[in-house]
Amino acid sequence: MPGDPRRPLADRLRPRRLDEFVGQAHLLAPGKPLRVAIERGQPHSMVLWGPPGAGKTTLAELLANASQAAFIRLSAVMAGVRDLRAAVEQAQTLWRERQRRTVLFVDEVHRFNKAQQDAFLPYVENGALIFIGATTENPSFALNNALLSRVRVYVLQSLEIAAINQVVERALCDPEQGLAGRGSLTDEARLRLAQAADGDARRALIWLELAAELAEAREMPLDRALVTVVSDGAGRRFDRGGDLFYDQISALHKAVRGSSPDAALYWLARMLDGGCDPLYIARRVVRMASEDIGNADPRALQLALNAWEAQERLGNPEGNLAIAQAVVYLAVAAKSNAVYTAFKAARRDAERYGTLDVPPHLRNAPTGLMQDLGYGEGYRYAHDEPHAYAAGECYFPEPLKDARYYQPTANGLEGRIAEKLERLREWDRESRQQRYG
Repeated sequence: MPGDPRRPLADRLRPRRLDEFVGQAHLLAPGKPLRVAIERGQPHSMVLWGPPGAGKTTLAELLANASQAAFIRLSAVMAGVRDLRAAVEQAQTLWRERQRRTVLFVDEVHRFNKAQQDAFLPYVENGALIFIGATTENPSFALNNALLSRVRVYVLQSLEIAAINQVVERALCDPEQGLAGRGSLTDEARLRLAQAADGDARRALIWLELAAELAEAREMPLDRALVTVVSDGAGRRFDRGGDLFYDQISALHKAVRGSSPDAALYWLARMLDGGCDPLYIARRVVRMASEDIGNADPRALQLALNAWEAQERLGNPEGNLAIAQAVVYLAVAAKSNAVYTAFKAARRDAERYGTLDVPPHLRNAPTGLMQDLGYGEGYRYAHDEPHAYAAGECYFPEPLKDARYYQPTANGLEGRIAEKLERLREWDRESRQQRYG
């Protein structure tokens, strides 16, 4: 019997058997724990973490069907504690009266707060139900530790183009649930559809169905132009504030640090293509200039600030080009994290030693009383000294008099800074020898 046309194509084509499932070979290859659980009909409580359209819901249903368990589906967007209790009561009744297990599938489980997540714990613990949560967010941050300790986390990956093509091919060839007999997709259109889907099988099927309907209505071929029409404006996956967001900015930062301008440009383009706020990237580029380049090339910081200002003044796309210019410059610039490392070390000592008194000779003395107390006494004005340097002078509190944080590298301008500091320290040593013998 043909599938119900009122149901979306993506739902009609949802795999009913493991051999129909496409992708996730790292989880479903022979001998892998998840595949074994499905084949033996022995599901366990788990969290499926992955991007949209990767097959999380389908895997949950396959597990329930393989074990002949009842399947209850809740959405954390809509459900509350009352819904959870009703599901648990239903599961307990089925087990008590029919000895039938229940798989409770909670979509978008990261939307539940701590109290709602805690409501699962007793029933997961005593086996009253098999809990399967699906999330697009990192479980380490989105789920509490008590729940995580009772489940196994499986990480799903976005589907590759070859896998998307398999899904599309099945849709075009299936005479009952698919689109067999409603036209064929050209090779160019197939490639465009798979690329635009961006690893999301559901997205590919939604667009394919829409394209087929338009082709029939307008008596047009299912070609690249039609696929482009239905998929136009769809950005790549970019979960603002989510894991993918931070993974990509991390990749951009590391490419700059690793002196790879091409990779840095790619990650910049990926973030902008996904809809990231260019001003956020501009701020991070300023951070990169200070953290990873520092005094090896001080021009990097100025160029990063200029790019930020250009983005604020010009907007897109002109401002994006300024950010790209800064990113490339930072990637090829001499590198040093000496200032970054030194500042962290200084902050640790500031926290460790607390509020140390400012040495009297470094204090200002604008009043007679302060002068009587010895404020400023013995201070040496550097500009009155040879080379404008008060050799042997100490500017630290006594407990930190020998502290040294900044260790300049030999890279770029910082190499010259290192030479100067070594010369100044030599003058310090000579001054102390003359003073103390």
